[in-house]
Amino acid sequence: MSRRPLAAVLAANTVSTAGSSLTLIGVPWFVLQTTGSAGRAGVVAFCATLPVVVAALVGGPVIDRIGRRRVSAASDLVCALAVAAIPLLHRAHLLEFWMLCALMAVTGLVHTPGLTARGVLLPNLAEHAGTTVVRAASLYDAASRGARMVGAAAAGVLIATLGAEAVLLVDAATYAASALLVAALVRGVPAADPQPTGKASFARYRAELAEGWAFLTRSRLLLGITVMVMATNGLDQGWASVLLPVDGRDDLGGATAVGLLMSLFGGSALLGALLYGAWGERFPRRTVFAAAFLLSGAPRYAVAALTDTALPLAVTMALAGLGAGMLNPVLTTVMYEKVPEELRSRVAGVGTAGCELAMPMGGLAAGLLADAYGAPTALLASGGVYLLATLSPMAFPSWRSMERTPLPPPAEDGPAAAVSRTAAPRPGSASAATPPRPSGS
Repeated sequence: MSRRPLAAVLAANTVSTAGSSLTLIGVPWFVLQTTGSAGRAGVVAFCATLPVVVAALVGGPVIDRIGRRRVSAASDLVCALAVAAIPLLHRAHLLEFWMLCALMAVTGLVHTPGLTARGVLLPNLAEHAGTTVVRAASLYDAASRGARMVGAAAAGVLIATLGAEAVLLVDAATYAASALLVAALVRGVPAADPQPTGKASFARYRAELAEGWAFLTRSRLLLGITVMVMATNGLDQGWASVLLPVDGRDDLGGATAVGLLMSLFGGSALLGALLYGAWGERFPRRTVFAAAFLLSGAPRYAVAALTDTALPLAVTMALAGLGAGMLNPVLTTVMYEKVPEELRSRVAGVGTAGCELAMPMGGLAAGLLADAYGAPTALLASGGVYLLATLSPMAFPSWRSMERTPLPPPAEDGPAAAVSRTAAPRPGSASAATPPRPSGS
């Protein structure tokens, strides 16, 4: 029994997430600075997120076959090279807009399998460390939230002082550090190594992918979570990649204000995750989840549209972050209760693809709306759709099955038998193996 592998994954995910926060602000700002177009920022967001869906959909069986440790390390290493290429090509006066789109597409394609590989290891790492899944999931999400807080604040300051290019170089370094941590320290955990899945073939791969899909679609709860998170992730992608940066440029005073607002959101989300880890299990999950999602979603959009100063939005972002921090521990715990270990990568991959299906169109639509009708109109329209989506947990009875259920017994006769005897998983958690979260969070 050792805590080192769990600590290494927590540290790697923290470093990588902090770097991703730099890119979340740095890339849109880089596009706005170099092109002045919200529409082009939306196009870049589309190119960065479309491959995410493809990678999530097909990646589950591949992760098990290659090994979760190897996939996580290789994913971060490729991301480091792709992100570093953007400022280096720009400084050499070689960067074309299509190259920027292509490099962001490469990052999107390989980043999600790495996140999924780390996330689905959590139950095994928790057992290896002698702690509970709930505690490990809360620590994992709290570390991610804290990293977003630090990364967003650093991004705002670095952009204001050194420019968006410096932010991307720092991000590349964080990806490299994450790869090194996982490759060197996640040892001695059998679930992190390649899994015996039989002889490789396209037919077997298709069957494994179908197992994940079948498991996911058996549950109305999981389908409901997938559809809800798909909608909110698409809207949040538009918020983070277009609407907030445009609002920051036009009304809030620049990149520093945007970075501080996102950092405030991340800090409050960290607090929310820690509070849920300490006391959340005392309350009904559905009630906590519904209230937290209502608080974290639509109010941001309405306040940003109706005010032109930072203070009201800062208060709203703080409250929204508090709610957002409680979402992923709930969904992650539900996933680990519902999905047997041998199916986690496959179910997580299919669920992530579903939850992120609308993200490419979210950024693109936000950019086009902002260019055509102005940012306030785009914000109000997005906020209205967000509100409707987040009412679903209280509107549909299937969400009652979110409450605590016994852990499934280990499978003795392979994945197919596990499918037939176990309740369906939680999709959003697929994004929750990198759990479903508002992308703007």
